Amino acid sequence: MEKHAGKIILSPRITEKGAYLSDQGAYVFNVVQGANKFEVKAAVEELYKVTPRMVRMVTIPRKQVRSRKTNRIGQSRGGKKAYVYLKKGETLEIA
Repeated sequence: MEKHAGKIILSPRITEKGAYLSDQGAYVFNVVQGANKFEVKAAVEELYKVTPRMVRMVTIPRKQVRSRKTNRIGQSRGGKKAYVYLKKGETLEIA
């Protein structure tokens, strides 16, 4: 069963490192936990009309965090991010 592109790519990851990489043709996206490289590549092609030359996936681990108000320990969500590398000369418009 094929997933919809909007369900695979959750959002662009706007960070200082991401801005630096976008100058060099690489973009960072938050993706759904069960996504793989092929699904992310197809979703980028569908949403942005460009062909990625490479996709790298990174799992973000869950971390223990302490609440400032109640001083209780909980966990952050974790998740998954994808580095999408485009061909030379191609760019994405991320608002």
